[in-house]
Amino acid sequence: MLSLIVVAMVTAAVGFVVWANDKRHAKYGISVPAGVAVAVGMLSWIIFMAAGLGYQPGLTWIPWILPLLLGAAAAVAVVLYLGRRRTRHDTARLTAILRL
Repeated sequence: MLSLIVVAMVTAAVGFVVWANDKRHAKYGISVPAGVAVAVGMLSWIIFMAAGLGYQPGLTWIPWILPLLLGAAAAVAVVLYLGRRRTRHDTARLTAILRL
């Protein structure tokens, strides 16, 4: 159970770092990448543990490292997707407003 807490804390920190390093981070909330990273990390930890991959010789790293990597990748993916989409959407709305 301690490893789940560590995974949640580290993936949240990674999500905040990803948000801080995004140049378009004003387009979405600070908790979006952190929340996505924590959700993906914890869900993958639960799946790996249910599959029996934890606490066995040679496989102990899977529930510790893989959820962290998956959570970080999910945070980066959501930042890239939301940043581009929100910028395009905001530009289109501003253009529509200015045409009136």
